[in-house]
Amino acid sequence: MIYAHLAGQIFTGEEWLVDHAVIVEEEIISEIVTKENIPAQARLINHGNNFLAPSFIDLQIYGAKSFLLAVKPTAEAIEKIYEYCKEGGADFFQPTVATNTNDVLHNCIDAVRDYWNKGGKGVIGLHLEGPWISKAKRGAHIEAFIHSPTFEEAKALLEYGKGVISMITVAPEVCSTEVVDLISSYGVIVSAGHSNASFQQATDAFNKGIPAATHLYNAMSPLQHREPGIVGAVMHHPSVMSSIVADGYHVDFPAISIAKKVMQERLFFITDAVTETTEGYYPHQFEGEKYVSTGILSGSALTMAKCVKNGVHKVGIELSEALRMASLYPAQVMKIDNQLGRIAKGYKAAFVVLNDQLDVVEQGF
Repeated sequence: MIYAHLAGQIFTGEEWLVDHAVIVEEEIISEIVTKENIPAQARLINHGNNFLAPSFIDLQIYGAKSFLLAVKPTAEAIEKIYEYCKEGGADFFQPTVATNTNDVLHNCIDAVRDYWNKGGKGVIGLHLEGPWISKAKRGAHIEAFIHSPTFEEAKALLEYGKGVISMITVAPEVCSTEVVDLISSYGVIVSAGHSNASFQQATDAFNKGIPAATHLYNAMSPLQHREPGIVGAVMHHPSVMSSIVADGYHVDFPAISIAKKVMQERLFFITDAVTETTEGYYPHQFEGEKYVSTGILSGSALTMAKCVKNGVHKVGIELSEALRMASLYPAQVMKIDNQLGRIAKGYKAAFVVLNDQLDVVEQGF
């Protein structure tokens, strides 16, 4: 079956097209045509005056709908997260687990495998945030589990999670170059975060190959005029990309604006979303529009669509760029921008339909 998705506007990831249709064959985009040139055999799906954009990609989300992955490491929990992500326009995501025991990490790896084996969709891989991070910048992470890894320990975890672990957040000052290189050798993206690194330590780590940073500003040595810290190193580096949590609680909106002006296309959105739970090592309580754990800010209540909306309305980011921050740039971080992040010939037919208020009105194609 050939499908034609017609919309008043289409944002391809690079440009806006008016009164065009996306032609889809076997879940792959075969071409983009004007509405006058829609193939006669195509089944028309008319999205009216709403606009199409590339599906959003959330690289850091811990749980949803009362299912925190670390507490309920099951395919069912991942399915609940997937439902939540789709409601916010993200067809692709990385379920994430914070600093924890080896047993919990292994169980989360097993859950992703089980989810895939049952035909589950949307999961890019598993994001481990810790436990190889800084105790001084642990945030809500549990200090007792935080440590510097040996080469043997890192290899054992990577072997167990081979093909499942897709990203690991580490503090570069607590991980040797050998461990960082080992992680990268498994095709896993290394992201610097929960780090008390100096500007020079962080810059050296980035120059040696760490390509990304986790939630800019949060749990990082700050930018100060005599010691720019890891925040300064991220901003100053020519290629390192960083996620940011655009809820106004994790980061004040003017601080996001400053980072965006400096970093441009190197800054992208994540939700960092959690869910309410009283179980496990990380009890999360909903407080206003955010979550806290034992009194410490522990996660957001964002969706990716809300990130985009906040980016446009609260930060002043141009819509095209806010959409890229939720789609193309995360795809680039994960090296999957040849499949996702654009509406273009040969790409996966993955897009979200938004209205003028930037609300998701349709998703999941």
